[in-house]
Amino acid sequence: DMKRLVAYSSVNHMGYVMLGVAAAMAAHGAIDVKVTALNGAVLQMVSHGIITGALFLLVGVIYDRAHTRDLDAFGGIWTRVPVYGGVLILAALASLGLPGLAGFVAEFPIFIGVFGIYKLFACLGVIGIIVTAGYFLWMIQRVLLGPLNEKWADMPDMDTREKISLYPLVALMIIIGIMPMWLLSPINSAMTALLTRIHVPLVP
Repeated sequence: DMKRLVAYSSVNHMGYVMLGVAAAMAAHGAIDVKVTALNGAVLQMVSHGIITGALFLLVGVIYDRAHTRDLDAFGGIWTRVPVYGGVLILAALASLGLPGLAGFVAEFPIFIGVFGIYKLFACLGVIGIIVTAGYFLWMIQRVLLGPLNEKWADMPDMDTREKISLYPLVALMIIIGIMPMWLLSPINSAMTALLTRIHVPLVP
């Protein structure tokens, strides 16, 4: 089920947010490492909203046409819906953390920060990234690639309304992935101030 798969990926992304917050709130570790982890956690929440929102919209687009979300019901439809296929692949790659897209610039600082404080949890999180990559690539293969299921030979591609809804999200995935500092700089300033206040030693 495509919707269930996207929902599981959403839970996975929120797990990375919790990793970053846990590292930032740890009693030990350098303040700059904690700031890095918390920067990533906040950026991950922004990226997650964009990427997962796009993925759920894409599930809705295909459901409107096929009235099913079952992965086994599709196959080879990229030849009939090339725009939809391209957007789905881009959103999936962003979700699995491909460099150059929003998911990577959010997850990378999380793992840099967490590794400096909780090495075991960081390693377990990397396993989660590998699993995420596996099931998204599997979804792409089952839905878009392979021989065409003739049942969908006349499936229409995305219409103007759907493109207007999805293209801004796609643009944000790319812009944040390539030029994250316009968003990361204010986040860094706020998180540095926050953690400095939280971790300041109490003077009797």
